[in-house]
Amino acid sequence: MKSNYKIIIIITTLLLMLSVIISTANYMVSLKSTQIHLKTQSLPLSIDNIYTEIQKHLIEPYLVSSMMAHDTFLKDWLLHDEKSTHKIAKYLDSIKNKYEMLTAFLVSQKSKKYYTHNGFLEEIKKENPTNKWYFEFKDIPKSHEINLDFNENFTNSLIMFINFKIYDNNYNFIGVTGIGIEISYIDEMLRTFKKDYRLNVYFLDKNGNVVLTKQDKITPKHIDEMQELKAYKDKIIDKNTDIIEYEKNGEKYIVKTKYIPELDIYLIVEAKLNDFSKEAKEVFYINLGLSLSFTLIFSIIIMIILRNYHQKLERLADFDSLTQIPNRHNFDKQFKQFLALQKRDERPICLVFIDIDDFKTINDELGHQIGDDVLVQTAKILNNGIRKTDLIARWGGEEFVIAFIDTHINDAHSITQKIRESIEKDAILKKAIGYSLTASFGLTSCNKYDTIDTVISRADKAMYEAKQHGKNRVVLARTQPTE
Repeated sequence: MKSNYKIIIIITTLLLMLSVIISTANYMVSLKSTQIHLKTQSLPLSIDNIYTEIQKHLIEPYLVSSMMAHDTFLKDWLLHDEKSTHKIAKYLDSIKNKYEMLTAFLVSQKSKKYYTHNGFLEEIKKENPTNKWYFEFKDIPKSHEINLDFNENFTNSLIMFINFKIYDNNYNFIGVTGIGIEISYIDEMLRTFKKDYRLNVYFLDKNGNVVLTKQDKITPKHIDEMQELKAYKDKIIDKNTDIIEYEKNGEKYIVKTKYIPELDIYLIVEAKLNDFSKEAKEVFYINLGLSLSFTLIFSIIIMIILRNYHQKLERLADFDSLTQIPNRHNFDKQFKQFLALQKRDERPICLVFIDIDDFKTINDELGHQIGDDVLVQTAKILNNGIRKTDLIARWGGEEFVIAFIDTHINDAHSITQKIRESIEKDAILKKAIGYSLTASFGLTSCNKYDTIDTVISRADKAMYEAKQHGKNRVVLARTQPTE
């Protein structure tokens, strides 16, 4: 068993060393590949994912605005019932609440009146700068647009408007409808990008103004305020996608740009290399910790398995697999120790040799399974008839041996007789073979000159004498050797 523990220690040490070496090598490779991957794959893929996320958030407002533009109620109201202001206010209010929009609006081409969920808001005029969007949109060929604007009637924050033109059945332009989304919604989305992807995301218009970004007190308002980036202004505000590398405060950054035609703005995604290297370092420590933990767990499991396996081997070596009592080897080992004590302390020890009568007939006529059942039950009877301090073993075949420790011959004889009667009267054995089972016993006491061989030989002869005199009896050994 000690050699097994040495092997476990060696294996554990090698596995620990291997875990450290592999984890360190993986970390070094990961650091290098992270930088390459960030430039060639991760950042381009991230910006596409962000673009897709933005488009996804625009789908529902876009569909709602489109649905309003094709709503027959809204068309009929513009053409025939515009005086019923409460009806359009109720309609726009239901759209706003149902889809949780900041606002839903309608502008009539005929009356130039601007309606919201609160009813009539204002009459739009060309000379009013805040109404410029309507007249510009009316004159372009597109049926819809998405733009960013401030509207003091709703909120002081930036609003994303999705506008759709309304046409009658003859394709005549009769008005504009749409919805507005508060910019705080987009701001929260950008914060999520920063948290989940560790990317700084903002949007520039064609003039370099920062129109959308994660809101905070130090947010620049224009690209010219970004000292390190303003030199790349022409590359950034370009409809062609580009990657730019620059350094700020000793840190290396990579910038990826993308033009978003739906909003006519430029998506800027900025990544700091150390943020991604930090993740590689964290992964290194996690992998190393997991490797070491699994190695230790593996070693503990192997140790437990070996210990259990060793215990099973010891039991197999010392116990009879059928009857579950000690075997001959185990008996020899323990009985020799008691014989040595007997010679020193003159402790009384008796030994009885037992053989089941006519066992071969049982096997031949009833089968080996019944024979095995008889052996098992007989072993139980023998084991139950002795003390815990006594020794018992299956000697081989249908033979058993018992050593009575600290027991005089008369007491041993009485105990043996009781065991013989228990076997003969046992109901389980009688049911198994159809008649009462018997056994023959050869009993002897030990003296200080005995060896295990002389004691076993003497008890064995007494047992055969019991067989010759009719079986089912206990015979005491006639003589004992002296010095």
